Amino acid sequence: MKPETPVVLPLRGPAMHERRQQIIQAALDHFRHYGYAKTSVADLAKTIGVSSAYIYKFFESKQAIGEAVCSHSLGQIDDALRTIARREQSAAERLRDIFTSLMRKSLALFFEERKLHDIAAVAAANHWSSANNHRAALFGIIKQVIAEGREAGEFECQTPIDEVCMAIASVMTPFSHPLMLEEKTPEQLEERVVVITNLVLRSLAR
Repeated sequence: MKPETPVVLPLRGPAMHERRQQIIQAALDHFRHYGYAKTSVADLAKTIGVSSAYIYKFFESKQAIGEAVCSHSLGQIDDALRTIARREQSAAERLRDIFTSLMRKSLALFFEERKLHDIAAVAAANHWSSANNHRAALFGIIKQVIAEGREAGEFECQTPIDEVCMAIASVMTPFSHPLMLEEKTPEQLEERVVVITNLVLRSLAR
């Protein structure tokens, strides 16, 4: 009698999470060296010793892997900004540091991790969820600082807070958008971030 084919149960819990993270790490390494466009799912599968079909158990497409890698890179920026937002400083000082940190960390991705920066550019141009989530995270961080600044009596309270946050997020765009960063030198960006932050803080004052 022909033996029955064993049933392979899908991965669950920590094992599934560990394998998913292994795929993301392999993608991160490949994208760093070869770029998003020149990396295939087959390349990643070969790197970690599995089939392409196995990769697709975790990610439905190469774009989904790219999104995960992009979320990893942008998430590190978000975490750094959240740390600033939680500091025991005035809201004005925190907002100034958020502007500067956002610009410098975005530039670091551009100059030090150029191929990962290119993925972020693709994400922004194609409205990937990773880019949208990054914008939403930034909006939330700004709103937290503005709300606390109002409670402390630092900032005016007449303008609807969402309107204020939307305006601030918009003027931050040249310091974080992957494509717009290419239009200025780091020196020009450093100069402009100071000028724009000063203008924003003056407009927020009571």
